Amino acid sequence: MQIENGKSKNLKHWKSDLFNKESLKKTIGEQIMETLSWCNCNSYREAEFVVIGLSDESHSHSLRKGTSKAPNEIRRVSRTRDIFIENGIESPAYTNAGKPTSKIFDLGNVSRENIEFVYTKIFNDGKIPITLGGDHSLTTPVIKALGKKYGPISLVYFDAHPDFLSSTRDFYGSVIFDCLPYIDPKSSVMVGIRSPEQEEIENIKKYGITVFSPSDIQMHGIRETLDAIVAKLGRNIYVSFDMDGIDPAFAPGVSVPVPMGLNPVTASIILKHVVKNGIIGMDMMEVCPELDIQDMTCHLASRLIGETIASVKLQKKTLPFGLSAIQNV
Repeated sequence: MQIENGKSKNLKHWKSDLFNKESLKKTIGEQIMETLSWCNCNSYREAEFVVIGLSDESHSHSLRKGTSKAPNEIRRVSRTRDIFIENGIESPAYTNAGKPTSKIFDLGNVSRENIEFVYTKIFNDGKIPITLGGDHSLTTPVIKALGKKYGPISLVYFDAHPDFLSSTRDFYGSVIFDCLPYIDPKSSVMVGIRSPEQEEIENIKKYGITVFSPSDIQMHGIRETLDAIVAKLGRNIYVSFDMDGIDPAFAPGVSVPVPMGLNPVTASIILKHVVKNGIIGMDMMEVCPELDIQDMTCHLASRLIGETIASVKLQKKTLPFGLSAIQNV
């Protein structure tokens, strides 16, 4: 697959070259026309991070539709807002964590039925998947594929809702319960929770997952919260980020918005500390582009991904006056 000026080309050739089997030529879904602004690599084989779009919302029960359009829209907005043209040359914007130095490749969009095969291939090749959803139920097959490779994982789950229903299964409200065989609840955390149902509260208590609500973070402060979160986590960390974890004042284009949520700076600080010692994957879910306001939710989703990727490999240094963004110039 070649990327020229943000355009993806020769997807069919890349696909057959990578998987090397005629029967697998339908593994990759629709061809994408743009890539995330953070992508800087033309080769899957050379990549450390692989971006995958999952354009599916078939297991969502939300009245607010449109998450299936998010992968391509997040890519489009990412390039519109964070790629500048200087003297005819593309100049990517940096993140607060600096310039992403890892090699990042955009695979394109994959269908739900091919998740297990594609992600198993990515995991086995030692690469880190960055997923663009789609409804949050898509996290379940990704974690199942990941769990088979790594064993029980430490899940960091950003969301307004626990998604811990057990009376109804295989939808966006049962993600945690459906993933229980593949995660370690004792070393997993939920961040941003503020709209649980009674059944979910009971399951949280039963299985012992630690919850950090926006109110908890405000009351105890960011430093104490960071220490508490990092202390809970194990070695194999996976981050799942539902954009409704962010307050709708900052992220209105989501499928189930809930007031009194996280602010973007708090979320990015938590993300950067969670991932600084490494992750095995991340997803960004539940963006509804048609319900967005001036693309602010899509842009924030892309920025949070950029902050995450830039933080995984960097050696943190304390620099005065917020100059951390230039430490890798």
